[in-house]
Amino acid sequence: MLSVVARPLVRVFERYLPDPYVFVIILTIVVMAAAVLFEGRSPVAVIEMWGDGFWTLLSFSMQMLLVLVTGYMMASTPAVRGILNRIADTARAPARAILLVTLVSLLASWINWGFGLVVGALLAKAVARRVAVDYRLLVASAYSGFLVWHGGLAGSIPLAIATPGHTFEDQIGIIGTSETIFAGFNLIIVAALFIAVPLVNWLMLPKPGHEMVVDPAKLEEPEFGGGPTHRPSDRIENSPILSWIIGGAGLAWLVIDFLGGGGLTLNSINFLFLFVAIILHGTPRRLLDALAEGVKSGAGIVIQFPFYSGIMAIMAGSGLAVSISDGLTSFASAESLPFWGFISAGIVNFFVPSGGGQWVVQAPVMLPAAEALGVDQARIAMAVAWGDAWTNMVQPFWALPILAIAGLNAKDIMGFCVVQLVVSGVIIALGLSFL
Repeated sequence: MLSVVARPLVRVFERYLPDPYVFVIILTIVVMAAAVLFEGRSPVAVIEMWGDGFWTLLSFSMQMLLVLVTGYMMASTPAVRGILNRIADTARAPARAILLVTLVSLLASWINWGFGLVVGALLAKAVARRVAVDYRLLVASAYSGFLVWHGGLAGSIPLAIATPGHTFEDQIGIIGTSETIFAGFNLIIVAALFIAVPLVNWLMLPKPGHEMVVDPAKLEEPEFGGGPTHRPSDRIENSPILSWIIGGAGLAWLVIDFLGGGGLTLNSINFLFLFVAIILHGTPRRLLDALAEGVKSGAGIVIQFPFYSGIMAIMAGSGLAVSISDGLTSFASAESLPFWGFISAGIVNFFVPSGGGQWVVQAPVMLPAAEALGVDQARIAMAVAWGDAWTNMVQPFWALPILAIAGLNAKDIMGFCVVQLVVSGVIIALGLSFL
């Protein structure tokens, strides 16, 4: 049973893995030192790269914060709570709870990564209120569904190279999603992960006496709204009329956008979450109460994302990302290039945890190598995409929203995630190399 393997890993990470904020500080120092020692950059130049790039992810940081907050606001409505509770009611035993949360998270993440992170975390909390199951593994199961996002409908790299005018169109042209997301090799990898990831999580269930079960009372969600309605302002805040008008306008725009060919983007997901929350909460007061509660969990995103932006700037500006990619692919053959592209992307992802940003950094190395060796460019693009998704299992950056919702720290789930990293890495590498 994998629980025997997972148990010591969980203990090690609980003991030694610092808070994600401390982790990103250490990572920043390591990258700065590497840029000086291995790329020959001066300390002053590295500091300038870091500072100049520190705020370049502000827009994305706000998007991620809104994923968390709008997702919470929507999930805290009575209607959505009822749906989640009905789904959670089907999990009557620990094994079924783990399998249910994993499968729902996998499906939601394949549709859209932001949707998957929120749904997985909220379902995990709902299940934990009903089933005495190890809460750490339950939340890790919710996060493990994130593995498939870059092979799914919202994968940033395959969607980017399918878009006219993309950065590398002169080199590779337009590569449709039929050659990437819906290619046979990619669908087989996704299907294999849909089988293996839930199975691995199930096999990691701690033995009786070793599980960490949370008191369900600590996971109860607060009720919103109410209060006095004596003043005209109180009556306006507790009236549903304004919510119905503006909520209807928001949903109308979404319909118009989708009918006009708009895709499922992070902005549209946030827009959907927000206006569904506005309508389902019914009154501005209930919505604002939910907002005040949800925003409490966003501190990690606010403080850490700028540091990752600075790290990405050093990796790109100093040449570290290119050196890592070039070093791992320089000795590759036509048969092994997808594998080494996958591995190099997994390593670079520790320092550039953004699919789109990582592609901009790695494509100038990977695409010429693929052309020289006669390797399918679509497969190389997906190798980078899967490498990016793969090491997210042990990179706290993307876990921040789900951890904030669940009320856990990265150290609580990383031991389980390492096991998933190993198993999924084998599956993805085999799929990219031999399918």
